[in-house]
Parts: sequence; structure tokens; C-alpha cells
Amino acid sequence: MDGILNINKPAGRTSFSVVAQVRRLSGERRVGHAGTLDPDATGVLPVCLGKATRLVEFLVDDTKTYRALIELGTATDTYDAAGKVTRRGDPSGIDRARLEEALSSFRGTIRQTPPMYSAVKHRGRPLYQLARAGVSVERKSRPVKVHRLELIAWRPPLASLEVECGKGTYIRSLANDLGEALDCGAHLRELERTRCGIFRIGDALSVDKLEEAFRSGHGERHLYPMDAILQHLRAVVVNEASEDTIRKGGPLPLEPGDSPGERLCRAYAADGHFLGILRHLPDKGVWQPVKVLV
Repeated sequence: MDGILNINKPAGRTSFSVVAQVRRLSGERRVGHAGTLDPDATGVLPVCLGKATRLVEFLVDDTKTYRALIELGTATDTYDAAGKVTRRGDPSGIDRARLEEALSSFRGTIRQTPPMYSAVKHRGRPLYQLARAGVSVERKSRPVKVHRLELIAWRPPLASLEVECGKGTYIRSLANDLGEALDCGAHLRELERTRCGIFRIGDALSVDKLEEAFRSGHGERHLYPMDAILQHLRAVVVNEASEDTIRKGGPLPLEPGDSPGERLCRAYAADGHFLGILRHLPDKGVWQPVKVLV
């Protein structure tokens, strides 16, 4: 069973528990998700099955869109509503204009420090394990990309935001940093991921519908094909001899693409069967298979 499920993760469930449910229902051993959602967060969770697990990196690297509800006036140690209060401030003097001004500094490429309660590792251990043990360590800030940040609604002290961002962006950190910028403290009260790459919340399958589909023997109908997430890459169709070369991991002397700097392409057999991903090696003038999926 090779493909990708677009699942709407409910609040109160870990991403890992959803993966475990898919593994149990499908009987497929190789199952993995693309981008962890916190237990209290909801929304799009792409789950890859079979050979599609080898393409998780393409989903993780893709842009994502979130709806976030941020409460001003209270900061927590986890940066969300599940944590202990670490600061209280007075947000009464903050109007929409001041909030918009503060948000402007969080657009584009910004530097962000991961929260202690996160899966980022320190000397081989996830930070959240250290945090639960009462240990706090210094974290290095790192650049992240916020492509779009819009204030959807302002009902003091609650700000509803829509965020389109790149890999590694923590919306919890964004909430905490916004509170610091406004000097009143803030935390993330609610979070929904509405898009991850090509997958959107309107098409996502609830876990109840997922259970029902697999128990009725129709689970595979909800699988997206593996190459659905690779449509941004050029497609090439190869002959039988080249197909055999790809299967064996050998390089092909294909022509480079029309786009300068093109590095990857999708390869298909003459019958339309998806073979895998090739990488262009300009110094050698060949395309080398990097993901063989047959």
C-alpha cells in the first residue's frame, strides 16, 4: 500500500498516535507523518504509507498554512495554553494599529528560537524531555521564512492570525515573541493547520472516517499517489533500457531541463508507471537516480 493520506488530526491526539492508528488499520509496516502537530493542535496531517515514506522530506520542506488564535497578556513556559503561566501583562493599551505594527517585524526571513517544549534535540535528547525534567538549556536561534502573516480578527485580548510559513517555523514561538514585542506576554491558545503542501483542510479525512473506510475495505480509495506531491518537478518518460538502468540505480545521459539550475526530475516508464526521482549532475552530464520507487 503505497501512497499518502490527508488526515484531519483532532485535538488531544499526538501525531504519533494517528500514525499508529493508520499502521494498525492498513496493515502496512512503513508509515510516517510529514510534520508533527502538537497534541492540542488540529488540522492537516499527511501520513505516508509504504514507498511514499521515502518522500516525506518533500512534504516536510514544503510550505504550510496555519490559523492561530493568540491570547495577549499571559505567557507560558510551553508558549501555549497547556503550559504554566510565567508572566502576566496588561494588553489593554494595545489597539489594532499597534498590533499590526508589531506583526510587520515577523514577516519575511526572521530568526526564531525553538521552545524548550519541542522535538528539537540537544545532545541526542529531545528538548521536551529535558523541559519535563526541569532542565533548561540554551537554544540557538535559526532563520525561518514567514511568507505571509495576516491579522484575520482582533477581539482584545485575542488575535486571530493566518500564517503561511516554511520548514521549521514554530507558531508557538511566534506567539511568545509577539508578546515580547508588545511587552505584555502572549501564548498560543488554538492552532489549526489548514494546508501542508498540496493537502488542504477541506479535503482532509477525519480519524472516524479513516477508521470506517479501512474497516469497510475502502481505505485505499483515500490514498493520494506518491508523485502527487512532486508535480513541481519536470517529468521525463524513459524507454525500456533506461527503465532498467534506473531500477539498478545507474546514471542516465538525459538532456538537462529548460529551467536553469534544475536539479531534480520525475521519471516514468513508457506505460506511465512512476519510477522515481533523478538528480542532475552537471559536472558529469548525467541524471543519477536518488529515489528509486519500483
